[in-house]
Amino acid sequence: MENWNTTSDFILLGLFNHTGAHQFLFVLVLITAFTSFVGNALMFLLILLDSGLHRPMYFLLSQLSLMDMILVITIVPKMAADYLTGRTFISQVGCGFQIFFFLTLEGGECFLLAAMSYDRYVAICHPLRYPVLMSWQLCLRMTLGSWFLGAADGLMQAAATLNFSFCRKHEIDHFFCEAPSLVRLACADTSVFEYAMYVCCVLMLLVPISLILISYSLILAAVLQMCSNEARKKAFTTCSSHISVVGLFFGAAIFTYMRPKSFRSANHDKIVSAFYTIFTPVLNPLIYSLRNSEVKGALRKCMGQCAA
Repeated sequence: MENWNTTSDFILLGLFNHTGAHQFLFVLVLITAFTSFVGNALMFLLILLDSGLHRPMYFLLSQLSLMDMILVITIVPKMAADYLTGRTFISQVGCGFQIFFFLTLEGGECFLLAAMSYDRYVAICHPLRYPVLMSWQLCLRMTLGSWFLGAADGLMQAAATLNFSFCRKHEIDHFFCEAPSLVRLACADTSVFEYAMYVCCVLMLLVPISLILISYSLILAAVLQMCSNEARKKAFTTCSSHISVVGLFFGAAIFTYMRPKSFRSANHDKIVSAFYTIFTPVLNPLIYSLRNSEVKGALRKCMGQCAA
């Protein structure tokens, strides 16, 4: 067994080195992260300020934008500061906060996307009963439930991970504190915890995915029975935006958390983590704004008011 480290801080090995190619990628990541933050902030403010978007569908979308904003500022500023200053240390408290916020936001987004799929199911399959089946009270409950379930998962995993003793070098081969990367540094046998963490991640992914698949199966059956081509086209356009976001988010999450341990590698984990913490959030406002006539109309109205 290696000697204990003299400091309780961890060292993040980061995503990039200082070669020319990696410096270019670092700048690209910063531009993407900034665009993601600004895009999601604009989407959040647009939904907040435009009374025409004060409906459950758009309230859920505003929460998705809020989660993506917080996710970006949880990960990217620390990664950028580490790269630019060379000071790659992070305290155990800081590491715990990153694990907590990361899992809260990722877990919450899983259930929020399931809530959004239910909203689309009600809007398309039961439009006349929409105010009853998708009331504001239910919408708020689903939103709070998404945040609560994500926070519960984040709190449990952060507390359990930091409860281990770390007797190897405190070097985390990642660009932020992620529970699986941190557990690899533990002295004790972590097999039980890793199994529990795997089961928890599978449930956090499979339960929302199952609800989403059921919702969209029912939507597809209803759309195929529509007589009007215009109504069918509108339904497909409305749902395709959400399906795109679901595919990007859950595809990356499943690749990261449901792979067997023997297939995992630090480099793959870092690349996939960069995809769904930095690149996926920038796509959400683009997908929803470019494919949604109401959002585009509200944006044009807002820009017109600003220019006046």
